[in-house]
Amino acid sequence: MSVMDTADVERAERALGWRPTSARPAAGDRGKTAAGARWIVSDARRSAFVKIGSTAATAEWLRTEHRNLVSIAAPFMPRVVGFSDDGRRPVLAQEDLSLAEWPPPWSADRIQAVLDALQAVRETAPIAALRPFQPETTRAWTSVAADPEPFLRLGLCSAPWLEQTLPALARAEADAPLAGEALVHGDVRSDNLCFRDGAAILIDWNHATIANPVLDVAFWLPSLHAEGGPSPEEILPDAPELAAWVAGYFCSRAGDPPIVEAPHVRPLQLLQSRTALPWAARALGLRPPS
Repeated sequence: MSVMDTADVERAERALGWRPTSARPAAGDRGKTAAGARWIVSDARRSAFVKIGSTAATAEWLRTEHRNLVSIAAPFMPRVVGFSDDGRRPVLAQEDLSLAEWPPPWSADRIQAVLDALQAVRETAPIAALRPFQPETTRAWTSVAADPEPFLRLGLCSAPWLEQTLPALARAEADAPLAGEALVHGDVRSDNLCFRDGAAILIDWNHATIANPVLDVAFWLPSLHAEGGPSPEEILPDAPELAAWVAGYFCSRAGDPPIVEAPHVRPLQLLQSRTALPWAARALGLRPPS
């Protein structure tokens, strides 16, 4: 075995129904979920991707993801191959997608494959256990106005620019059409996407909710652009309110303290802020961030 703890090997065996004889940290993990182990495990005949929760937060994320994956079980999701929960460190085992294609780089075919997958998501009936998205809890530009320093420290704009544009950003954010009745993944970005036989597969389903399905597209576009893809308005034109909401979501969080269970999140939010804020400014007819 690698450095996988013996007790975790036993947990994985209970989830899989077979005992792993080798384990390696999941490649391409980008530092995700420091408090939740992520492994590619195998024996002489098969392999699987195993996630193990080790804090209250990561354990609950895995329980939620398992519920969503087995209840929806659609082609745009990874296949679950096992689950076990001892009440402390749940184990979610999925098919091994390490040989799939992981972006970036982006191409027109890959972009279309993601859009096709998101169309399939919106056409899939949400399960009853999902909670509707609560737009009123995400007025991010209002929180920036109340305490702008964490955002300004990111260096994305000047204080005078922010003071001048905050009213327009906040008004547009409040009008963003977020509520809806469709299934929504809730966290679309490149490290939650891979491609197999030309089709996109969305992973990490613990943020799934019920909302306006365009939210998944809008949420994905800043990271797509940051990784060499087209500008957001090339895919989602005439969406100033959504642009303002997405920019506020990332910009209001990127300067917060790191999340212990997910230290990759703040750097990703900063990356997304760097393209989302100019998108919002263009969409609203504001001066570019200075």
